[in-house]
Amino acid sequence: MKIVQISDLHVGSQFLPEKFDMLVSEINQLKPDVVLVTGDLTNEGLVSEYERCKELLSRLDAEKIITISGNHDYRNTGYLLFKKFFPIENVTEFDDVVLVTLGTARPDRNDGEVGYRQNLWLERIMQKHQDKVKILAMHHHLVAIPDTGSDQMTVVDAGDVLRTIMSSGVDLVLCGHKHRPWMWNFGKLYVVNAGTATSERVRGMFENTYNIINISGKTIQVDLKIVGGKQIPINDIVNNYKQFDEHKVF
Repeated sequence: MKIVQISDLHVGSQFLPEKFDMLVSEINQLKPDVVLVTGDLTNEGLVSEYERCKELLSRLDAEKIITISGNHDYRNTGYLLFKKFFPIENVTEFDDVVLVTLGTARPDRNDGEVGYRQNLWLERIMQKHQDKVKILAMHHHLVAIPDTGSDQMTVVDAGDVLRTIMSSGVDLVLCGHKHRPWMWNFGKLYVVNAGTATSERVRGMFENTYNIINISGKTIQVDLKIVGGKQIPINDIVNNYKQFDEHKVF
């Protein structure tokens, strides 16, 4: 199974249309089973941005496109528009994989929260799928990422969510939000963060990127793909990490 994770498109004032054109071409060549968009599809949550984003995503050739809202999507009462343009799919089942999404965005707040009810729901859902590879996707990052300053932008109830994730045997968590690709390997759990695919607001020496996840049996391989550039295992970024010298990982 192949999942392409794109994140933080920021359709609006920060959007780079030429990057999106390259992104579409690359993804359509991959022919993924799922394209997962982990939030901030728009920059200001405006109806014109939603309309354009809906049209842009229709160019992707994938069996399924799943979208999650981000904090930028919820600006300017955009949370009402998101549901109209992108109906929420919380649980998607495949033969050997279950993909569950959580909404962490809150109106006019930059931080994220899962909340008590969603956390209980997550535990019940994951316990029903003990025989599958379990993937959880959300916008806000679950664990702080190097070189991104304060960790106040993690979900505020990260401890409760992590406990649920570990006790439920989740295999992979996919996040966006910080525009900084990274992966934490906790043995039985991978926490993977995506960069920004099409926004001009990249971090440091990084370029526009997205993630390619290949699942075979219980084996999960995550690669980082530079839009218009090369593809490398995302774990190489962690293994070759050098602060203030990020360009060397590429």
